[in-house]
Amino acid sequence: MGRVSDDERAAAGKRDWKESYEAKPERDAEFSTISGKEIEPLYGPEDGAPDLEERVGHPGSYPFTRGPYPSMYRGRLWTMRQFAGFGTVEETNERFHYLLDQGQTGLSTAFDMPTLMGYDSDHHRSLGEVGREGVAVDSLVDMEGLFAGIPLGGVTTSMTINAPAAILLAFYVLVGESQGVAPERLGGTIQTDILKEYIAQKEWCFPIDPALRVVTDMIEWCTEKMPRWHPVSISGYHIREAGSTAQQELAFTLKDGFTYVERAIERGLDVDDFAPRLSFFFNSHIDFFEEIAKYRAARRIWAREMRDSYGATKEESMRLRFHTQTAGVSLTAQQPLNNIVRTSLEALAAVMGGTQSLHTNSYDEALALPTEEAVRVALRTQQIIATESGVTNTADPLGGSWFVEQLTDEMERSAYEYFARIDELGGMVEAIRANFPQREIADASFTYQQELNERKRIIVGVNDFTDENEEEMPILRIDPALEGKQVARVTAVKAGRDSAAVEAALSELKTAAAGEGNLMEPIIAAARVEVTEGEMIAAMQEVFGTYTESPVF
Repeated sequence: MGRVSDDERAAAGKRDWKESYEAKPERDAEFSTISGKEIEPLYGPEDGAPDLEERVGHPGSYPFTRGPYPSMYRGRLWTMRQFAGFGTVEETNERFHYLLDQGQTGLSTAFDMPTLMGYDSDHHRSLGEVGREGVAVDSLVDMEGLFAGIPLGGVTTSMTINAPAAILLAFYVLVGESQGVAPERLGGTIQTDILKEYIAQKEWCFPIDPALRVVTDMIEWCTEKMPRWHPVSISGYHIREAGSTAQQELAFTLKDGFTYVERAIERGLDVDDFAPRLSFFFNSHIDFFEEIAKYRAARRIWAREMRDSYGATKEESMRLRFHTQTAGVSLTAQQPLNNIVRTSLEALAAVMGGTQSLHTNSYDEALALPTEEAVRVALRTQQIIATESGVTNTADPLGGSWFVEQLTDEMERSAYEYFARIDELGGMVEAIRANFPQREIADASFTYQQELNERKRIIVGVNDFTDENEEEMPILRIDPALEGKQVARVTAVKAGRDSAAVEAALSELKTAAAGEGNLMEPIIAAARVEVTEGEMIAAMQEVFGTYTESPVF
């Protein structure tokens, strides 16, 4: 009688398992990821790609599937960077100091809607919005107040702003200068990713082409002047918050990134000079394993394309690094304490997926900006994962899991399918003009809502396990008087500066915008004489024009 091989023994074992499994009915549930991918009841070696070892590799080595650095969290924990911003700069500066005292290791700045849209606080369109969703920053004076008492040479700062990003970066550079910190010593990230605004977040100031010019100007200037600074954080977070699937978030975000790379190369920059300072910003949603697979696929795709399509030769140029924020859209106003559990799972997925920086949402954010207590719990969530869970003891603890590797491969395949469709439309810019990603996201969002309405998917406290006797939760309320305070400050700044210097700086900025030179130096020159953000945006709009989106139905 012949000897039974290991493969035959495994096949027989799986047959026995399948017979036992099929002998009992499955419970009535949706066995698929939140993005709709069907999940098999069991995964095994046969589900792995034939070139699995090559596709997975080792942490810190191409293709970086298992992580961007060899030691991962045994060498250094991720940066714990809680998003903060509300009211005027005094309130946010106080929150910054509080978070640093609580053990936060990096700052992350949320700006209010007028600042994001390029309006000063005294603009008529800012009425009622000043300081509501973030901090109001109109001029260099505000930026100085925002970071009062915080040595910029000793922290890294993230700033979430896009269309006016060059202006806020100029303010930050000048605050560093006033502290004696040269631009080359400043570390941090400014989001800048304007393409995702046209796709998802809808906060723009200019048409697409001049907006991309400003992004490329920032990449070029930071490459030369700010080697520790990330001039763009290519963001899938807002794409996911708009209702996309994980696959769409992955594909559209990476394609945006490739577009910035192409623009910089067209500008004449060497890919190995600027690519190491590009970073990413991903969402961490509630489907634990799908999110981990998304991050692993992102690293692998970026490494391959940077090497094979864009000619990168340095590992630093191929190494995708990313910040993660837990999914705001997953939070519920009903039974908000449940959000602590959701955020914990999402944060754990980000860590298991190898993030370099993490923001954990607060449990009350479906109701209002977070209270100090809620922010503290969110930060403690990260600290518990880092120090108590044991998941930081080894790099990529899920690497080699048949399920995770198959999900990673599936994520990669789906991304390349989207790349092909986008290329058929002429690239990402033309795809955006044709409303392709916008329509895909809208369709995905509609499908998900239908599944909730039909209870194919359950959200605890919303469409099941509800509680009609919930107690009202105390929330942070923004004092309406803060708007008047900020309007008075920007009015005083405008009244007290050298008007001739302001006019000259704005004239220089418009001339530069009409030409082909880099806009960062004229923007910094304008910021230095206290030209406001709104004034600079308006001056550039005189040259660039504005943008109106065609609706998607």
